[in-house]
Amino acid sequence: MGVQGRVKKRNKERMPDLHFKVMIAMFHVIDFFYPYIKRRVQTFGLREGMTVVDYGCGPGRYAVHFSKLVGDKGKVYALDIHELAIQGVKKRIQKQGLSNIEPILIQGYDSTLSDDAADVVCAIDMFFIIREPTVFLGELKRITKKNGMLIIDDGHQPRRVTKEKIIQSGHWDIVNETKDHLTCRQKG
Repeated sequence: MGVQGRVKKRNKERMPDLHFKVMIAMFHVIDFFYPYIKRRVQTFGLREGMTVVDYGCGPGRYAVHFSKLVGDKGKVYALDIHELAIQGVKKRIQKQGLSNIEPILIQGYDSTLSDDAADVVCAIDMFFIIREPTVFLGELKRITKKNGMLIIDDGHQPRRVTKEKIIQSGHWDIVNETKDHLTCRQKG
């Protein structure tokens, strides 16, 4: 498949604007009645001073919690392919006065980050939409420090499918599995 075909295929991974806005509205309702994210991120092993990548950050629901966990000495990169996501993160940064989050609009799987940039990469509720999981997981490996971790969940796909994609990629070993997510370390 040529470059144009790959770009066209990846554009299908980008949610239409209307769907994105509906998703945001649903998140507001969910977060109001069931504020589980703060409790969930406590299980990710994030500590002060770490650099975290929130890949597929959406409107920044997780990024703001990551920001508080890593503190002023840490850094959070909030990456997404959707302009509305980056706008949402910027609004949260301004509203909450957060200085350690950097929102980045990306195209395809290129994070634009340097090699070994992150202690932890989090891919939450988005892996199911990735059409080229081996390429995607390779990019996550590239930007993760050698002793770093990948925190990934199933989103809207069965756990066995998530695990198959990770194992088949050849980039990651699954080192811990909870009902909520998988923790992975780089192979070799």
